Amino acid sequence: MRVVDLAIMGTYLIATPALGILLAGRQRGTRDYFLGGRNLPWWAVCLSVVATETSTLTVISVPTVAYLGSFTYLQLALGYLVGRVVVALVLLPRYYAGNLVSAYAFLGERFGGGLQGTASVTFLVTRLLADGLRLFATAIPVKVMLGSFGLSVTYWQIILVLATLTVVYTYFGGIRAVVWVDVVQMGVYVGGSAIAGLILLGKLPSGWFDRAVEAGKFQLFDVGAAVLTNQYSVVTAVVGGAFFAMASHGADQLMVQRLLACRTLADSRRAVIASGLVVTAQFALFLFVGVMLWAFFSGAAPEAMGMASSDELFPRFVVTELPPGLTGLLLAGILAAAMSTLSSSLNSLSTSTVSDLYQRLTRRVPEERTLLRLARTATLGWALVFVGFASVFTTTDNPVVEVGLGIASYTYGALLGAFLLGLLVRGARHGDALAAFVTTLLGVLWLAGGVTFPDGQGGHAPLAFPWYTPIGVAITLLVGGLLSLRHRVGTVGGKTASEDVPDRPSERP
Repeated sequence: MRVVDLAIMGTYLIATPALGILLAGRQRGTRDYFLGGRNLPWWAVCLSVVATETSTLTVISVPTVAYLGSFTYLQLALGYLVGRVVVALVLLPRYYAGNLVSAYAFLGERFGGGLQGTASVTFLVTRLLADGLRLFATAIPVKVMLGSFGLSVTYWQIILVLATLTVVYTYFGGIRAVVWVDVVQMGVYVGGSAIAGLILLGKLPSGWFDRAVEAGKFQLFDVGAAVLTNQYSVVTAVVGGAFFAMASHGADQLMVQRLLACRTLADSRRAVIASGLVVTAQFALFLFVGVMLWAFFSGAAPEAMGMASSDELFPRFVVTELPPGLTGLLLAGILAAAMSTLSSSLNSLSTSTVSDLYQRLTRRVPEERTLLRLARTATLGWALVFVGFASVFTTTDNPVVEVGLGIASYTYGALLGAFLLGLLVRGARHGDALAAFVTTLLGVLWLAGGVTFPDGQGGHAPLAFPWYTPIGVAITLLVGGLLSLRHRVGTVGGKTASEDVPDRPSERP
């Protein structure tokens, strides 16, 4: 056991909550707690966005993608950048014009509280499944690496420690603490990965780069014919990635809340577009590390090296090849990615619970002190739910883990589709949007449940996950648009009859 590595990890875990509370300042009300007083610099929000969408699995799995394949994963990042530009130009102006706290408040303004509540509940369930299981997945490499140091711990113990330390600064500091700690955490995991990459580069044999080029490891675009089933086909990756980014950064409270914390609309636009460039560079770094690992291990199959999972490739190198101190830094980086995602989820879940559900259901507007207390209580409550949910899993071979980590793809189509329906189809009303939303959820789940398509090689395969979001958007717009036609019963004074009827229910508070 290398004491210096454990000391670095321990110091990081203790210092992070203290730093978050120190940087947060005083929380005077929910505007401070949820939006940081709308006074956060755009560059910090940009880095927080990147850190939030980077989980532990990104740090350890993206190198594996390049090890087993090539650079084609980077096509998704190109799609992400396109989607962010659309968010900046189309959706962010709507949020700032309405001075909104929650992304789903727009749906409440447009269609009424019923759809706002439905979208919020969908978001809450999505975050619980995706990030709760991601929290468990974080414990897997941590357990393996601590075990290599002779320290025996269980999954639930790791989960409990991470959640407890994360909830401390999230509870007291709100979004301001989350954003500034995200900036630090991104520096830790990116800096640690870069240092590991430099050390790995120094251990590679001469001529490795030429061999990697000959093996197609740096291939960027895949123009194969299996567009529907190959997630790395250029059409699938760019189109699907663009729609995914539009949903994740324009219709998901997890990201929208950060963008609304910027000082101005222009700053928010800078943050979201710049985050796309940073994510692309980050993916390129992790993929390059993966190619170097391929050269280091001579392309051997992970199973042949005694690994239980291909995702052990980068952790194996970290534990066995890095000098004392740097291993602890990389482990701290993995913990940083996990804590960043968890803190972001807790704060956004708290916001949505209070603003989208509590205030809508109770029809009350309590004083700021009461709302702040409710927000902190919700943060603590969701932390307990996360720990309980993540601790249920005890094995790495449960297929639910894979489903849970991709669950956002199943719900993003309905969420983004509802926003676009409100923007593009003027005649759509509450019932139309709600029916379209539910239909989309059921339709995408049906597609993900075993429907197969020709794979271009004479067989059949499931639909590639990047298509779930654009197909979901299409279903929502089609169903909602068709249902809205029943309201157009003629013209009155040059307007359609539907335009004389409010878009949202009159009983909305």
